Amino acid sequence: MKRMSRRHMVGTVAGAALALAIAQPAFAAWPDDKPIEVVVGYAAGGGTDVMARKLFQSVQKRLGDKAKIVVINKPGAAGEIASAYLTRSAPDGYTIGVVNLPPFVVVPMIKKAQYSVDDVRFVARVVDDPTVLVVRTDSRFKSLGDLLAALREKPGTIALGHNGTGTNSHLAIRLLAEAAKVAPNEVPYKGTAAQKTDVLGGHLDVGLISVGEVPELHGGATGDMRVLAQLSDTRSPALPGVPTARESGVAVVMSSERGVAVPKGVPDAIVQKLEAAIAESVRDPEFIAASPGDAPVLAYLPGAQWQASLAKSMDALRKLADSLPK
Repeated sequence: MKRMSRRHMVGTVAGAALALAIAQPAFAAWPDDKPIEVVVGYAAGGGTDVMARKLFQSVQKRLGDKAKIVVINKPGAAGEIASAYLTRSAPDGYTIGVVNLPPFVVVPMIKKAQYSVDDVRFVARVVDDPTVLVVRTDSRFKSLGDLLAALREKPGTIALGHNGTGTNSHLAIRLLAEAAKVAPNEVPYKGTAAQKTDVLGGHLDVGLISVGEVPELHGGATGDMRVLAQLSDTRSPALPGVPTARESGVAVVMSSERGVAVPKGVPDAIVQKLEAAIAESVRDPEFIAASPGDAPVLAYLPGAQWQASLAKSMDALRKLADSLPK
């Protein structure tokens, strides 16, 4: 082997040091030198959007006085548009995504998606939000049993809304249809806000949304909508008077996990700072008080634990995805 000269060795070490010195300031400056984009794949006013805006107000304070975070909405295709944007962004910590499970995982299982689950790194789970069925207060459906009976009597005539293929609400409809042997008319929406508007306007018979998206009904409160059933193992503390589907004889459970992810390759130091800021935020009484919808469904997990939890459910999600029309 040819021995490297002292001059050559010094030059090589100096070159490596210079490259490191050039790279380090770019990461060391995070998050101070430009705004951070937080990408939300659903329309403004829905549970994901509201959570993102409240959460990142708190996160911004914890990242320092110079940090600036901007939430942008890229709705459509069950979050695929936003997910593709996230995964194609530079891994520099200046683009962050709020991701929803199951759709983030299910969409690539049922189509040739514009992204792969492997293209991101999970930072933290924030909520685990059970799915609920809602109707207008004056609806003829007083219970899940009433709805299922009507669906059996007139298949395909009752409209159930969801937030896009592969979302928790869409999968919940498919599970209900299979378990109860019924055929609803499935109507896709770009977000929860649009579903609620159509339910209240009498244009949609039943909306499928999440516990955290009906804060106006928490704690037994009444309003212009009613919750027929919640698709959880046990009753949410926010809706103690609403039976689970299991209590109504249909063993269907479905929730929406919402959290934060970044493009794969973001430096560990940035991920750790972001994860710590999120963990502090979800425990902050000020954030909890400002988030009445999410407070009952907060379910923080660090990124590694969320990833491990997801790995355990992949087989069940794939089986469910395989049952969907392609």
